Amino acid sequence: METCRCPLSYLISFLLFLFHSETACHPLGKRPCRMQAFRIWDINQKTFYLRNNQLVAGYLQGSNTKLEEKLDVVPIEPHAVFLGIRGGKLCLACVKSGDETKLQLEAVNITDLSKNKDQDKRFTFILSDSGPTTSFESAACPGWFLCTALEADRPVSLTNTPEEAMMVTKFYFQKD
Repeated sequence: METCRCPLSYLISFLLFLFHSETACHPLGKRPCRMQAFRIWDINQKTFYLRNNQLVAGYLQGSNTKLEEKLDVVPIEPHAVFLGIRGGKLCLACVKSGDETKLQLEAVNITDLSKNKDQDKRFTFILSDSGPTTSFESAACPGWFLCTALEADRPVSLTNTPEEAMMVTKFYFQKD
């Protein structure tokens, strides 16, 4: 008899991870704990990979599948996380400069971040689950969501129009 792992079971696993990690953390929001790796891919099946120090989303096949970047996740509150790649050494950040809001990778150790530091808010993302998919909204720039373009091999970025047909803001998120 085979056991089927449906998307709901991944969501349950993730929620259990968040609950366990939140209750095991140090008091007063000091150093976050329990970084775990997750696979992420958008609803069009594009996975994340690093190209020229930029996070992009594309279709990886054959020997290229080893290029897939896992998201390193540290929960800091229920539904709020820090996101990184490369063992938590590069963190995703929402940066606002003038009228421009963009996603960038910063060389910061994810375990050194703190939910109580204002300067670390740019690394915080709010998770919203909708059935089997998850959206990631920037805590530093409310209304801006992690997204991919419809075309493959384009940079992962942020959008403030999540309903726009040209951007994908819904992702499958599975513990690795």
